[in-house]
Amino acid sequence: MIRFKLKEMMAEKAFREGRKINLDDLVAQTGINKSTLSRISSVRGYNTTSDNIDKLCRYFKCPVEKIMEYVPDEELMLDTNQLH
Repeated sequence: MIRFKLKEMMAEKAFREGRKINLDDLVAQTGINKSTLSRISSVRGYNTTSDNIDKLCRYFKCPVEKIMEYVPDEELMLDTNQLH
């Protein structure tokens, strides 16, 4: 499964710039719909377009691996089992 690290990237950018960054800022700067950004940041396994990933990389000035990461399904199952 692909895991997006949008919340982490927003927090890191906010810390570096000394200001609060929210989804409305991302909408204004990237042109990505707010509901899409919300899903990227909170829906596990959300599927988005490469165009949106490109816009996020451009906004955060980072490579794609900073925006998202691959998490094997086996690791997800282990994490879920540890919660019970």
